[in-house]
Amino acid sequence: MYKAVIAVLDQLEEALVQQAQPALAARMKAYMKNKFDYIGIQKPLRAHICKPYFQALNDLKADPAEILRYCWLKHEREWQYVGMDYAFEAKKYWPADWLETLEYCITHKSWWDTVDALAVHGVGEWLADKAELRTETVQHWRSSKCLWLARSCLLFQLMYKGETNKKLLADLCLQFADSKAFFIQKAMGWALRQFARTDAEWVLEFVTSEPLPKRTQREALKHF
Repeated sequence: MYKAVIAVLDQLEEALVQQAQPALAARMKAYMKNKFDYIGIQKPLRAHICKPYFQALNDLKADPAEILRYCWLKHEREWQYVGMDYAFEAKKYWPADWLETLEYCITHKSWWDTVDALAVHGVGEWLADKAELRTETVQHWRSSKCLWLARSCLLFQLMYKGETNKKLLADLCLQFADSKAFFIQKAMGWALRQFARTDAEWVLEFVTSEPLPKRTQREALKHF
């Protein structure tokens, strides 16, 4: 990265550290099953702190992929949130190899808080108008043994509404119907529940006629 970009990120780090709240950090860590350490800064304050630094990064046309990878190497979990916040704001600067960075982040320091955002707001938006790449990516990820890539396959269409590929959603749910993984069962239910806002009749028929896990059924039909 350019020295100017590194300088902005160093200044941002100083600003974040100055607002550290150890007691809050401990609670945030506990909420995340003690998987990550925290600085102790919640989203509203984090967004306020980051705003001028994001503007500076935008002025420098900082590469969102480079920023995201930089933030993924940082220890405290807030840094991963910072990286995603910037990357999702700087969509006009997404590079041609953006998907490679998304896959890296999905498969490193993986937990639902980052994976879901990356799948929906990163992968979903990137693949929306790239049919061939979408087919290739889903095929690769659904055959992977990585739980988080599988979850991403189920969730990337979450905001597609009427553009949702119903056959793909159904095929994925049936592929993973035997999964005992909590995060897969919940993802199937969430995806179906969200699509029910667009086509409730289809979701109801699919859920009641296919051998889906009970947890998935409950999630999918929660608002019926």
